[in-house]
Amino acid sequence: MSALIYYLTLPFIYLLSVLPFRLLYVISDGLYLFLYYIVGYRKAVVRTNLTNSFPQKTPAEILVLEKKFFRYFCDLVLETFKTLSISPEKMLKHCSLDPAAALLFNGLAEENKSIIIVMGHNGNWEWAGNTFSLCCKHQLYVIYHPLANKYFNGLICRMRERFGTRLIPMKETFRDIVKNRSQLTATAFIADQSPNPTTAHWMNFLQQDTPVFMGTEKIAKKVKYPIVFVSVKRLTRGYYTLTAELLQSPPYADAEGNITELHTKKLEADIRSQPETWLWAHKRWKHKRI
Repeated sequence: MSALIYYLTLPFIYLLSVLPFRLLYVISDGLYLFLYYIVGYRKAVVRTNLTNSFPQKTPAEILVLEKKFFRYFCDLVLETFKTLSISPEKMLKHCSLDPAAALLFNGLAEENKSIIIVMGHNGNWEWAGNTFSLCCKHQLYVIYHPLANKYFNGLICRMRERFGTRLIPMKETFRDIVKNRSQLTATAFIADQSPNPTTAHWMNFLQQDTPVFMGTEKIAKKVKYPIVFVSVKRLTRGYYTLTAELLQSPPYADAEGNITELHTKKLEADIRSQPETWLWAHKRWKHKRI
């Protein structure tokens, strides 16, 4: 059944990928109306997450933000499909690398320093990987969760690897980083998913008691790589820029959890500056502290 669904939908996905942006966003507007008003996809999850994260906002303000998120979410889905056919030149036109970020990455490359990148599901993180691979000297490796449907997993992998990015399944993270130590690498962790609550670091994030992955911090300390926080800012519809900040460099003497709190607070600041571009449909707070 999974193969049948994949092969039935694949032609439509490729058709969407070759459409001009203007038409793509017309379809996105229609998808928003369908998803929000007819299907109601995870509307309760989004509203709960927004309400708990912004308790100072009125119900009317939450509703406005909720609709902005769903409009952006539809754009994001179709923009992701665009990766299948977009040219490198157009990719860089729609998702640019900030000059200060380019200087930072080039400087680290000249010093032959491999790095750990940490970011969240904020802005178009898929395009961010493409832009980094096109512009930077580091070989980008992205940690990811393989999809249950092996056919769609293969499609997503092909999209992500099209411009040179390589993927590492989460369970093989440390082994592959060690295996690639002879290369100049940038290993990207998207660190805002829901970890096992028994091994997570707990902190206040968006006004809520939240478990946070410790993997970024633990691995950076083991391999002694600098940690760079990357933000993806939406400039206008269909256009983004990547900014970057050197978060920490070895030797690491911080108490356990300090680095994790630092990059999580950076992400929170990014979310507050452009709240509609974070993945509110994710069940981020499904775990409670034990």
